[in-house]
Amino acid sequence: MTVAIITGSAGLIGSEASKFFAGQGLEVVGIDNDMRRVFFGEDASTTWNRKRLEEELGSNYTHVEVDIRDREAIDNLFKKYGSNISLIVHTAAQPSHDWAARDPHMDFSVNANGTLNLLQATRENCPEAPFIFTSTNKVYGDTPNRLPLIEKDTRWEIDPNHTYVGGIREDMSIDHTTHSLFGASKVAADVLVQEYGRYFDMKTACFRGGCLTGPNHSGTQLHGFLAYLVKCAATGVPYTVFGYKGKQVRDNIHSADLINAFNEFYKAPRSAEVYNTGGGRFSNCSMLEAIKMAEEITGKEMTYTYSETNRIGDHIWWISDNSRFESHYPNWKMKYNVPEILKEIYEYNHERWGKEG
Repeated sequence: MTVAIITGSAGLIGSEASKFFAGQGLEVVGIDNDMRRVFFGEDASTTWNRKRLEEELGSNYTHVEVDIRDREAIDNLFKKYGSNISLIVHTAAQPSHDWAARDPHMDFSVNANGTLNLLQATRENCPEAPFIFTSTNKVYGDTPNRLPLIEKDTRWEIDPNHTYVGGIREDMSIDHTTHSLFGASKVAADVLVQEYGRYFDMKTACFRGGCLTGPNHSGTQLHGFLAYLVKCAATGVPYTVFGYKGKQVRDNIHSADLINAFNEFYKAPRSAEVYNTGGGRFSNCSMLEAIKMAEEITGKEMTYTYSETNRIGDHIWWISDNSRFESHYPNWKMKYNVPEILKEIYEYNHERWGKEG
């Protein structure tokens, strides 16, 4: 028996990872207690996705409704499977800037303490197993906003002579910047993952994602940019654009492309690695550009308003430079760009959204 433990298994990345690694012959133990519903309300519940996982994967998937903050429960789970554990994919998190400020203690305990519990359980029970952590580009805080940006008709762009014209690399500082409390808790987790790799010689990697997206996302106003945008376009729910004239740029990586990156690391793991991982120049858009594409895909005009107030710590322009990861794993290639992602989200979910209404 070869086991993959996947936290946040009913969420976007967790469910994609569960399906992928079950398909590779691993027995998947999914940890998810639907905290997304607690954070963002019933509309964000991942129960629908958990049920589908259980139906599709059958005996290859075991769901465990455990809170990653519960150290004893995590320890007992890892002891149960012991050295049979060959992979840990940690995607569970409190993922919102705005929500973190409402309850900093819970945000930090989920993102930082929960990660520590998992790392220590890995160290004590299966230290050879690769530990993959979904970090975030928010560890860089708002430092990207100090880049030389140029305003275009529908987006902000970086000065074409700047060293980051191809995307932001891992050499950007994480210091002297406003992270948001969410960004700070993820920094703590990110550094812990690196430290366990270096200090204990474990195989760990932080994937600092841009916007992670795909059809399994339970998008809400506070988290899940593209999924929530398409849902609003399809259902007529009003959407709010926050600041930067709606020209802020995000790169977007499909969950399947990200899981393929995870698999490359799993096959040839390294210690204490850090990778900026996003859509890069291949897959990115501004808010205005995304709204136009969503309208074209749904055939409906969106109802949206504009707020001059941007979210604290939010990026004006973010495009990832994936070249470090690509240099280590040259077989990895992205498949999905933004138009393809938006179309898939709509086709996969519009019937379910209609029933919800």
